[in-house]
Amino acid sequence: MSIQFSDTSTYKGLVQMYEKEIGKEYGDISGSTVKLKSFTADANMAVDSFMDIALRADGSWNVDDTNHTDFPERKMTLTSGTRRYAISSFTADAGQNLPLDIFKVYVKNPDGIYVEIEPVDVQSDIGMQSFTDGQAVAGTPYRYDKTGNWLDLDPVPDYTLAEGIKILINREASYFASTDTTKKAGFPGLYHRYFYLHPAREYARIHGLASHDRIALEVAKLERDIEARFARRAKDGRGKDNVMTMRRIQHI
Repeated sequence: MSIQFSDTSTYKGLVQMYEKEIGKEYGDISGSTVKLKSFTADANMAVDSFMDIALRADGSWNVDDTNHTDFPERKMTLTSGTRRYAISSFTADAGQNLPLDIFKVYVKNPDGIYVEIEPVDVQSDIGMQSFTDGQAVAGTPYRYDKTGNWLDLDPVPDYTLAEGIKILINREASYFASTDTTKKAGFPGLYHRYFYLHPAREYARIHGLASHDRIALEVAKLERDIEARFARRAKDGRGKDNVMTMRRIQHI
């Protein structure tokens, strides 16, 4: 069942289920601006935890929050003479939903056609001196290095093109605001209990509630289920059990 953030009519929201889980009266959290903001922060920590589990287990069908309305890619102007680009600048909404992983990088060639370029590691690969020798050889980039928050291209582009760099990414989730009501976490409803049980576990731990161990066991089971779910996504993929071959089928 998908669970919306807050529902003061039927008490089926995350806020209300959290109130019930920690032994509070309905309205104790939703009726207090301070407490509601605190729960929202805790729920968003649970969203981050969910994303971490799902991304680490991610199968061939990459996880993404369905509240995002755009494809998980980012583009930036390719600028003549500029080798280095801040990965945190590849955002669609003023610094929110930052890239967490980069799968592929494409650069437009002078004809405006996106071409995938090769990932390298300046720290360990051989033949990387052109990144660091200060010569800034110019041309059409065909490889890149990621270090911290920086994406370095090689050679240095000698032309400028709008949206000339494109990256395919995993990104942060779409977070809750304390004013949300009908918004739901953009992940399968089977696991929405996680977004109130995770905060409830922390509340129970901090306040020494007898329910802590029970809640912790429920959270741990959900985390195992989340990991298993996202590790086996994409049943339409060509895994070891469903690979098509060219071997002739013999009919008896």
